Amino acid sequence: MKKTVCLAMLFGFLITFCGLAQAAGSLQDIIKKGVLRAGVKDLTPGFALENVKTGEISGYDVDIVKAIARKLNVKLDIIPVGDKDRISRLKEGAVDILAATLTKTPARAKAIDFSYTYFVTGQKFLVKKGTVRKLTDLKDKKIGTVAGTTSEANVRKALPKATIALFSDHVPAFLALQRGEIAAITTDEAILVPILAKADPGLYEIPDITISKEPYGLGIRKGDKSLRNFVNKTLLEMEKSGEAKRIYDKWFGPASQTPMKRAFKITTK
Repeated sequence: MKKTVCLAMLFGFLITFCGLAQAAGSLQDIIKKGVLRAGVKDLTPGFALENVKTGEISGYDVDIVKAIARKLNVKLDIIPVGDKDRISRLKEGAVDILAATLTKTPARAKAIDFSYTYFVTGQKFLVKKGTVRKLTDLKDKKIGTVAGTTSEANVRKALPKATIALFSDHVPAFLALQRGEIAAITTDEAILVPILAKADPGLYEIPDITISKEPYGLGIRKGDKSLRNFVNKTLLEMEKSGEAKRIYDKWFGPASQTPMKRAFKITTK
């Protein structure tokens, strides 16, 4: 019995040690292979969305990791991930970094490491125009959100009596809103704004109701100090040079139909 327990403990130690060793050397591995594999959510307007005609994935998150790949002087391999599997894909080594609208939470920080905050937004609602003025207008309504996200947890807490309809992504949720199957969809404002920009003019709106603050971080494997430090240094350089703001303005700033003010800066805080 003791021998079996000892073998199990040794096996567990070896798995942990090998995982840490892999993480510690990932930066050099990326440079050696000449490829940075980035996991992005390819159905997220504004951040990463696939063009059905060309197959190209573009958005804010994509441009951020493009800049990091350029700094590394390597190619960028964009790998689609979902809300439910993005962290597991990172932990198992299928991707080197996550740029996937990933809110920094204490629970997630136990599983992976985060970069400095590179985007800040707040959770709001997208509704048919004139139907919602205050949060209580939604207290007993059916609200759509993406399953397994912080948005789901936040809306359940803010509106405990509402019926929460779960979707695989934001696009099908908006289609349900268009069909009148739900009264609102809720997620981060930065995701709702591009959806609103492509909707029929004057039919939908985002009321001035915020139920949470959402700081995004780039996800990096636990203990991967070399890559995390490089990414953090690059983000600070992008902020200092103005590149981070230019990327923001490209997707959410003055050129968009419904601009949002960039009320944050990439810092070490």
